[in-house]
Amino acid sequence: MEKFIIQGEVPLKGKIRVKGAKNSALPLMAGCLLTEGKSYLENIPHLTDITVMMKVLEGLGAEVKREDDILEINTAKLSHHEAPYDLVKMMRASILVLGPILARFGYARVPLPGGCNIGARPINLHLEGLKKLGAEIKVKNGYIEARTKRRLKGNSIYLNLPSVGATEDLLLAASLTEGTTLINNASYSPEVIDLINFLKKMGAKIENRGGKLIKVEGVKELRPVSYSIIPDRIEAGTFIMAGIITRGEVTIEGAHIDHLKTPLAKLREMDVKMEITDNEVKIRGESVWKPMKIKTLPYPGFSTDLQPQITTLACLTQGVSAIVETIFKDRFTHISELRKMGADIERKEGMAIVKGVPLLRGTSVVASDIRGGAALILAGLAAKGVTEIHNIYHIDRGYEKIEERLSKLGANILRVEE
Repeated sequence: MEKFIIQGEVPLKGKIRVKGAKNSALPLMAGCLLTEGKSYLENIPHLTDITVMMKVLEGLGAEVKREDDILEINTAKLSHHEAPYDLVKMMRASILVLGPILARFGYARVPLPGGCNIGARPINLHLEGLKKLGAEIKVKNGYIEARTKRRLKGNSIYLNLPSVGATEDLLLAASLTEGTTLINNASYSPEVIDLINFLKKMGAKIENRGGKLIKVEGVKELRPVSYSIIPDRIEAGTFIMAGIITRGEVTIEGAHIDHLKTPLAKLREMDVKMEITDNEVKIRGESVWKPMKIKTLPYPGFSTDLQPQITTLACLTQGVSAIVETIFKDRFTHISELRKMGADIERKEGMAIVKGVPLLRGTSVVASDIRGGAALILAGLAAKGVTEIHNIYHIDRGYEKIEERLSKLGANILRVEE
């Protein structure tokens, strides 16, 4: 086990480049299962979750090679239709192999997925959608068994919630169906758009019919491709807030500004001083920020994956902020740890009321999920004294070598053995 030790109150200075989006890489890796042959994915970050998904694909019989930020995925010799139990339990996104395996081979057996401890994340939308496409599904003994006697058949599907994961799984499955599939109330997040562009390059016939309606004309086969994934908007937002909370002078390079419109708008409301160009955000250190009102919503609303980080920023504003979490009601595990550092936060059901304090103080805290762990890093960077963050394997799932990259900006952060 490892931990981070952070000496706080050091303003960050310099430039940092955003890596590829984890939440795009994972569904695209699953998408390679839809075809036979070698596909190449570029701009892939070095993350624990990526490594786990590589092993999931290898467990299904794929050959996966990595060189720098490029993955070569060869699916010519897929030999198994059951995903490895011990790997799928580690990461929720591994459920995305269900749709492709079922669509291509007519049978798939996938363990119920694991992942971050942020409350209930049901997969019923995945399963009900696949049933609409003609799959017979049973859930027993911790496994999902899905089969179809013939090819999946297109149908009209309505998602009760615009779930990113369900939209992606159904897009993957519908690409090889017989006939037309309409996905109503679909997510249209940047990661879903990236998956659509990837599938279209493979030969899928997909179009946005306006609003949250996606039309998929099934094809008999898809072809291997080379594709570069989008920058990670959540990592970009995290580093932007790291620059702000340390009152530093930081340039975040390679960000896709269109994907950050809502968080950047909220930061402007707080009087954060920024310079924004086509693919850069420059932070100029300021000492006073206004309190905020945040409500997490599906894209293009404020992302739940940036809620813990901006909650940390709210701890040091002058006034009272209200943070409403509508996506994952239990995504507040970071609050108890921030309180240890001197934060004044009251939780009311799906809301956090944050009263700004003059400073946070370093202490020993525990990360319980990816984004909550990132929030604790931000708190440690700003806090007076030394902060120790335990269970940092969560953070490694979503941020590549974060301590090395922050150190290049002047942060005093070390990774050490427990």
